[in-house]
Amino acid sequence: MRIGGLARRTGVSERSLRYYEQEGLLSAERTPGGHRDYEEAAVARVQRIQELYAAGLCSSKIAKLLPCMRDSDGGPAATADDFLVSELTVERARIDKMIEDLQRSRSLLDGIIDHAAPAKTKIPPTPQA
Repeated sequence: MRIGGLARRTGVSERSLRYYEQEGLLSAERTPGGHRDYEEAAVARVQRIQELYAAGLCSSKIAKLLPCMRDSDGGPAATADDFLVSELTVERARIDKMIEDLQRSRSLLDGIIDHAAPAKTKIPPTPQA
């Protein structure tokens, strides 16, 4: 599939896909005319890359992590070395802290809303995950 097709299927810009290739996160064969030709698996790979970016990882960490993940479901594909495990543990702690901070902010907003809003417009509590 060409870059435009991959962009449409993943919702990621062609420019971002070129960047992913430049950073070693994504690869494509070239047609005789020089166009990028992506395999079907590239759709899942781009989805994994997007998930990792959304989690706050930088491209260099993503490049180290991708070989350890299956594109199909994000599960483990290979054993990570100790250094990568250490880096990922730090990233997980950072994400946990962000979640705690967001929950605190939500509680603060809920308190203000509960105090300020009339009884009939109270917001129902958010279910905890």
